Amino acid sequence: MTATAVRPAELYPALAQVQPSLADLGPGGAPMRVAAGTVLFRESDPCQGFPLVLAGEIRVSRSSSDGRTLELYRVVPGELCLVSSASLFRSQPLSAQGITTQPSTLLLIAPDIFQRWLEAPAFRNEVLGLFAERMSDLTSLIDAVAFHKLDRRLAAALLGHGPQRRVTHQMLADELGTVREIVTRLLRRFEREGWVTLGREQINIADGVALRGLAATLGA
Repeated sequence: MTATAVRPAELYPALAQVQPSLADLGPGGAPMRVAAGTVLFRESDPCQGFPLVLAGEIRVSRSSSDGRTLELYRVVPGELCLVSSASLFRSQPLSAQGITTQPSTLLLIAPDIFQRWLEAPAFRNEVLGLFAERMSDLTSLIDAVAFHKLDRRLAAALLGHGPQRRVTHQMLADELGTVREIVTRLLRRFEREGWVTLGREQINIADGVALRGLAATLGA
């Protein structure tokens, strides 16, 4: 059986419990095939429907004013789109864009049908489970973005003050132009690595070589 021949209920078992069923939707429940690079939805636009991927892949990302993009996640067959569901839940514009990365087959479920499907506990639980899974993914992404090069800058800030630097986490945060919580998390990571030991308003350098090695990559 090819990917395009897979029945929707095989990928999304919760569809067996929804009303109206896919069969009841008629042409509105027919799969659509799109080429790679097709823009399925755009950031700030109203959500036109909920995509169920039967084959292929959707790349969901956000764009900055200078044209750069940040990938949030990808939707493959059997998975759900967090951005679309969040938009439909709140009746607000989409917070990201979705583009197919390869030829894809999908169902586009109308917003009013999606709302009716949420009345089915199995489908509602599947969507809420998606939120939990994607939230973990996005938290990891946020950490990666927030900590980009900041760990190297922090390592550099700890060096050149002898074996001990008397400073608070807030003072380091102000020096680095970030927030205390991020500095604390990075310092605890350094402590787990054995590079520093943390005391009250002081940081003891336990492995200056490791810190210098990290700081040396700052320009990379």
